[in-house]
Amino acid sequence: MKQFTYSKALKRLPEQFFAKLVDKVKRAEAGGKEMINLGQGNPDQPTPSFVTESLKRAVDNETYHKYSPFKGFPFLKKAVANFYKREYDVDLDPETEVAIMFGSKTGLVEVSQCFLDEGDTALVPDPGYPDYWSGVAMANASMEKMPLLKENQFLPQYDQISEETLHKAKLMFLNYPNNPTAATATEEFFEETIDVANKHDICVVHDFAYGAIGFDGEKPLSFLQVSGAKDVGVEMYTMSKTFNMAGWRVAFAVGNKSVIKALELVQDHYYVSLFGAVQEAAAEALDKGDESVKELVELYEARRNLLVEGFLEIGWNVEAPQGSFFMWLEVPAGFTSESFADYLIDEIGIVVAPGVGFGEYGEGFVRIGLLEPEERLREAIDRFHTLSFTNQ
Repeated sequence: MKQFTYSKALKRLPEQFFAKLVDKVKRAEAGGKEMINLGQGNPDQPTPSFVTESLKRAVDNETYHKYSPFKGFPFLKKAVANFYKREYDVDLDPETEVAIMFGSKTGLVEVSQCFLDEGDTALVPDPGYPDYWSGVAMANASMEKMPLLKENQFLPQYDQISEETLHKAKLMFLNYPNNPTAATATEEFFEETIDVANKHDICVVHDFAYGAIGFDGEKPLSFLQVSGAKDVGVEMYTMSKTFNMAGWRVAFAVGNKSVIKALELVQDHYYVSLFGAVQEAAAEALDKGDESVKELVELYEARRNLLVEGFLEIGWNVEAPQGSFFMWLEVPAGFTSESFADYLIDEIGIVVAPGVGFGEYGEGFVRIGLLEPEERLREAIDRFHTLSFTNQ
């Protein structure tokens, strides 16, 4: 069979690091080892029943059996605007400041196609979500990594970025609560970000995937809550985490009108929007999901507390995350993040995500997900307890 040559754009795509991890887990399971998978980022809870019931009713609406409006149904955009007003006291024009997307992963790749040309630079967090890199690679642009270091509360230090790099930068990706570090942002940090973006004409893309998940009574801060944010960028919000709708592929971008217009333009050439019944169910979730979100956050906080207390009791050094559904754990001396992840698979049947898979500054850490029931998390702690060392 003839092997056709891939385009240069496909050849530029980064290797999927975590595909190797999946293969390692499959081999261990094939060998009879019973695994506890703490390395995933896929919500383990079902979509709330009031959302699925809304979908079932909407499927019979013959209007939705035709092509949806290219830019999405107005009722969903209105629901997004109402959600942001209720949750963050942010005013949005549904027509010009909201774009409906096929999951935020899609938008995070598309935005690079919208604003980057060959020779341009994107500022990306390191460690960070690897699909930021994919969009930049497809645009044939360059990346400048912004190290997220423990001593800086895993926030970028803009004074460490050269003026030349800032001058070339067209896009900046941020993500708080952060994947993988679980760090949260402050108002002062976002204010500094807006100042840098204004000075250097940089478009800020804030990935707010874990925007609903904050602990100890602290609600994560939306970028758009800070004065001037709309002038310099957008926030991307997925339904996957807040409403356990990962498989539904519903998200939206909100903020700067020119960015929203660009995202809708590129999507006009890729898609004919989401199935209307899915849009109706998504609007139902946004309008009526407050109680289900509250219960979900309580669930994750209970899991977080169990893990933090368990690790501390057996002598492991951990810090309680303030947001997201992840923990960022330092590896013991003598290990790399990947060798430690391999060791845990081989020795105690625990799967974690090596920090280096999120960038070079993720070395020395592994990511643990709060995405297993409490009894499984207790079993995981018991297995860690069998190890003859800690990470102190």
